Amino acid sequence: MKKLYPFFLLLVIPLLFFECSSGKKAFERGDYYDAVLKAVNRLRQKPDHKKSRETLRTGYPLALQTIEQDAKNSLASNAQFKYRDALRSYEKVNVMYEEIRRSPGALKVVPNPKNYYDKIADMKQRAAKESYDAGIVALNRDTREDAKNAYFYFQDVNTFVPGYKDVRNKLEEALYKATLKVVVEQIPVPTRYNLSARFFQDKIEEYLHSQFRSNQFVRFYTPREAKRENLPYVDQYLRLQFDDFVVGETHILKDTETITRDSVKVGKVTLEDGTTADAYGTVKAKLTVWKKEVVSKGLFSMQVFDANSNAVLTHRKFNGEFVWFSQWGSFNGDERALSDEQLAICKSSEVPPPPPQDLFIEFTRPIYDQLLPAVDSFYKRY
Repeated sequence: MKKLYPFFLLLVIPLLFFECSSGKKAFERGDYYDAVLKAVNRLRQKPDHKKSRETLRTGYPLALQTIEQDAKNSLASNAQFKYRDALRSYEKVNVMYEEIRRSPGALKVVPNPKNYYDKIADMKQRAAKESYDAGIVALNRDTREDAKNAYFYFQDVNTFVPGYKDVRNKLEEALYKATLKVVVEQIPVPTRYNLSARFFQDKIEEYLHSQFRSNQFVRFYTPREAKRENLPYVDQYLRLQFDDFVVGETHILKDTETITRDSVKVGKVTLEDGTTADAYGTVKAKLTVWKKEVVSKGLFSMQVFDANSNAVLTHRKFNGEFVWFSQWGSFNGDERALSDEQLAICKSSEVPPPPPQDLFIEFTRPIYDQLLPAVDSFYKRY
């Protein structure tokens, strides 16, 4: 569903993107309002800019005429939101008024810009009423999509006239009816493994409750919260569980090789003239490296069920893996054949792996990084 943003943003946002132009091109395509604002903005920077002065001189009366006619047409129509549309037109006139007043160069061209502040208060009341009435009608249709529309209507009401009637209560009611209620079932890890998934599950819960921003009309509950709040209904169940995992699968690898290095100084030689010089030769060593790998990995499942039909709406699986390793070695022969890295390995000794609980946490990190985008993507559509 297309989101209905408060209408006044449509007036303000374009001001943020003005280029340094005179507004002439906007004028030529008949967008007199845009032409006026661009010309005023340029005159604020260069008060004597000739093209901008001409654009403003000819464009302002046309913009005013066009906008005022739009307002008259709205008020004379039977459109559902005619007062909101007329208010939008009056706000445009007021925007031009304020922009010209803040530009000395523009005030020289239009010394008495027009405003409609005297009509705004009454028009906001009328616009608030029509949006409020539309919100009530939508809310009474008692569907989730209509409740969304009602929520945005009531937001507009509160923008026009803050605190209008009982609009704050209606906003809460519409939001509640529009919100998809999802109970999250995190299946515990079987106790026979003597491991806890609590850290992983707590991170997921924290995200869903505090950081999920993909859709304001989705709320996640733990089973405990759903019971405590006495939810009248549940829309979906999000079930998260480990299908399979292994922690501490150990492999020890042994690799032996003979290493040689040429042009190594091996001593001194006496030359024919009686002097001495360095002697170079080839050295070698037999290197043995042991490597212990401890593999921890798992398969995680995300399933979404419709609470009424129990139909599976999506089923995704995510893999995670963490490999911890330690290596050490020894050699026989000339250590000069070895690199610094190989010597460092020979000086190392076997170290014990981290505790199983730490390994479990490590392999869940890539699962977590895959799960969150999947949840966001699925619930963005609601």
